[in-house]
Amino acid sequence: MSQFIITDEAASGKISRENLLTNEDLNKIESAADLRQMLKERARDTSKIEFAIDYEKQLRKLQIELVKLQTHIIKNQLRVAVIFEGRDAAGKGGSIKRFIEHLNPRAMRVVALTKPTDRERGQWYFRRYIRVLPNAGEIVFFDRSWYNRAVVEPVMGFCNDEEYQQFMRQVPEFEHMLFESGVHMTKFWFSIDKMEQARRFAARRSNPLKRWKLSPVDEKGQELWDKYTYYKEQMFSRTHTSYSPWIIVKTNVKKEARLESIRHLLSSFEYEGKDEATTRVLPDPNVIMRFHRSIYST
Repeated sequence: MSQFIITDEAASGKISRENLLTNEDLNKIESAADLRQMLKERARDTSKIEFAIDYEKQLRKLQIELVKLQTHIIKNQLRVAVIFEGRDAAGKGGSIKRFIEHLNPRAMRVVALTKPTDRERGQWYFRRYIRVLPNAGEIVFFDRSWYNRAVVEPVMGFCNDEEYQQFMRQVPEFEHMLFESGVHMTKFWFSIDKMEQARRFAARRSNPLKRWKLSPVDEKGQELWDKYTYYKEQMFSRTHTSYSPWIIVKTNVKKEARLESIRHLLSSFEYEGKDEATTRVLPDPNVIMRFHRSIYST
């Protein structure tokens, strides 16, 4: 007798036994189209499957474009810095993973600095970041950056007001120097709402493979939500410039955020083979937008 594929919904009685797939059914499937058709015939909602299949297809095509972009960066000896900022659990690390998955490791780096040492605390704040800026022909992805001092540090009391104010005065000048020296910089803010952040924290706690991602600072994210919002808005209003704008990415849907942030980076360059892309390389304006002082984002 053919065995039925049992799901949680079936076990709870939400789906009739006639709508389940048997091993015999599965053996008939030779393509994604066959699976879609079979599920539709059984009145099953295929939207999640369709989204997952399309995501994998689009991600692969965009990663091919990223390889082309990296070739362009190497050939033209460009220096490219991509900054990922946002609240805890907004999806920064997962997005970086998809950006770099197929890139040449010899021409790219991921920078995720730990807290400053005693020696570094006695130095100019930007010094530890200057030494990890991209070299010619290299792209560097910052998993958090000097903007720790704009939001996390004042929220958590890791810097005093004088240090914070000095940073806020200096950062536009620092970034203007980078711009004038030829560094191509993209600043992403991954935006997540409070309920989704809480859900992701709970998922991390229950997953032994992701529990390491939670820290005491993360755990306070919900408690100090409004304080984070205040400093985030201050950061946007004082450090969003024409030469170094903030790009807001809506990240409640992780996979969507990954695809659209890749598209934004691709759209920022004219590289060889871009006109031959087999997928859209312009970002969705409903997901990706520049910061404007009149908008509110999470």
